[in-house]
Amino acid sequence: MNKKLLILPVIAILGFQACKDEKKTEQTETVTQAVKLVSPEFNADSAFAYTKVQVDFGPRIPGTAAHQKCADYLVAKLKSFGAEVKIQGSKTITYDGKNYQMKNILASFGSEKKNRVLVTAHWDARPFSDQDTDTTKHNKPFDAANDAGSGVAVILEMARQMQQKQPNIGIDFVLWDLEDYGKANDETPDETTWCLGSQYWSKNAIATGYKAMYGINLDMVGGGNAQFTQDEISRQSAPSIVNKIWNIGSEIGYSSYFVSIPSGKLVDDHFWMNKAGVPSVDIIHYNDNSGFYINWHTQLDNLANIDKNTLKATGQTVLETIYREK
Repeated sequence: MNKKLLILPVIAILGFQACKDEKKTEQTETVTQAVKLVSPEFNADSAFAYTKVQVDFGPRIPGTAAHQKCADYLVAKLKSFGAEVKIQGSKTITYDGKNYQMKNILASFGSEKKNRVLVTAHWDARPFSDQDTDTTKHNKPFDAANDAGSGVAVILEMARQMQQKQPNIGIDFVLWDLEDYGKANDETPDETTWCLGSQYWSKNAIATGYKAMYGINLDMVGGGNAQFTQDEISRQSAPSIVNKIWNIGSEIGYSSYFVSIPSGKLVDDHFWMNKAGVPSVDIIHYNDNSGFYINWHTQLDNLANIDKNTLKATGQTVLETIYREK
């Protein structure tokens, strides 16, 4: 057998493989360049830890020691990141005639900057597990790890990153209180027994002339296999913002979370943000077919059902949206 003839095909194969490897490297570099982030790296482990801290206080039900301890923690933590923080609220009567001291927590970065983005989540826990399959547990509180510990945790991690690297614009965070103390099957116009914190904020924002380019509300953003559809209020009130966020989420690798599927009218905190003149969207685990997050208002809304991948997808997408602003 002629060894020289054998060597030639081998050389050809090696040359072809080298070309393939070179092309593969070029493709990898192209993909890497395409998803290069301008925002800081969102740390899902950190966000998970912030979720755990909240859960460890116990259910953050208005009027309880857990609620007060968590409020103190949130204020101190946001201040430690360099935010300007204040408490907003007054005595508020819930649908069942009870009276609570509302504690919306407002935190700002870059207060001197005119162009601003508002990012929000509620921090209170619902007092009842009224969606649990076991009806004997309907009057029991639950951990509220996803609803609403996850949204608060994402905001805390975003604030931590902003201490290290300020965005070009100003950021206002609001953590809503008394959001989840609504009446089941509320048939009032605009479901006004819910979202008491954002209703209160909205009235004050109008009175003080508060302005922001747009708002993003986070609700149930830590559950497994989350799908964030585009609800009707978001699409009607802030269509360009919906497109911006969902496109960025898809671009940086989270298209399975930020799905371009329309869903029905959801009266969430973003409804009241829009009422205040801030075009706002809701990033919420909801689908018209399956409804809310599977463990919504049940005993299973606990830390074991928090998914770091979902926290990462949410946090990185929102951070990237903010840091692209000029």
